[in-house]
This record gives sequence, C-alpha cells and structure tokens, in this order.
Amino acid sequence: MKANPRRLAAVPSFPRKLVASAPLTALALLAACVSAPQPPAPPPRPAPAPVTRPAPPPADWRDAPQTPGDWSMTAPGTATFAGGLFTMRCNRPAGTVTLIRAGNAASAPGSLTVRTSDVARALTATPVAGGLAVDVPARDALLDAMAFSKGRFAIETAGTATLYIPSWTEVSRVVEDCR
Repeated sequence: MKANPRRLAAVPSFPRKLVASAPLTALALLAACVSAPQPPAPPPRPAPAPVTRPAPPPADWRDAPQTPGDWSMTAPGTATFAGGLFTMRCNRPAGTVTLIRAGNAASAPGSLTVRTSDVARALTATPVAGGLAVDVPARDALLDAMAFSKGRFAIETAGTATLYIPSWTEVSRVVEDCR
C-alpha cells in the first residue's frame, strides 16, 4: 500500500485546495459583478457676480470724493481745474473774477451754487459757450471762502455732476491777481 504514498496523499489534498481557493473564486466573481463607474459630476457653475450698487451719496458734501483732476495756471490770472471742468478767470478792468462751470450749455440763465466750509451761496449764472459763467466782484468774501475753505469747495449746477474741488494755491493766486 505504500507503494505510491504521494499519490494517495495528493488525492485527498485536491478537495482541500478547492476549498482553500473558494474565497478567491467568490471574490473574483463578485468583482466581475460590479457596475461600471459613474461618469464624473459636471463642475459646479460659478456663482453669478454680485450686483454692485453705487455707493449712496454722502450725508455731507465734505465727505464726497474729490473730483479727479488738478489745478493749472493756463494764463496770468486764469486757473483751470480738471482740464477745464471749472475755470477761474480774473477780469481786472471790470474788477471781477469769472467762475465758469463747463458742461451742458443752458439757453437760459441758471443757478450755480458755491459751497465752502463756511459759506453756501447760490449765484445766477449766464450761459456761455460750453457751460455757465458767473461774475463775482474781486473783493467778495465768497472768493476768500473758496481760497480758505478746509480742503475743498463744491460747485453745483443743475444737470451736471457736482464738482468737489481742492482749494489749492491757484484759487488764491487768481483772486489776488484781481485785487
């Protein structure tokens, strides 16, 4: 009987190998039953840009941002701000300083309001080519208030944006040239 002991030992081991490989076979069968992977989800849409609303107007005109631009002396006794948005011109023979606000020229006289840190005055303006003009006597205290206003003064006319103008030395130079 022991003529071929290996063969006899191999016969009973066959079912043992089958039993030992059964979990691997079941795992392979189970892996074959897995569904196909889902396609990736589309990327999320970007959120819509928030609607920007303009800042509310300041409660006090002195808190408004300065109108962009610089003063320049274009001729003796003449200063312009922001490339001509506002001009101060000395008329020495008449003894006046002319304030000119560029913008939509009106066909009828309008109002030009000057606001400083101490004074607010509405003046009657006459239409000129490209805007409105006001002649102010050279010794008027309004001109001094414009020159010595705390940092800036405002020029308001109907139909145009208010100008917030720095009270730099050019204002004083034009006023002094006329006195």
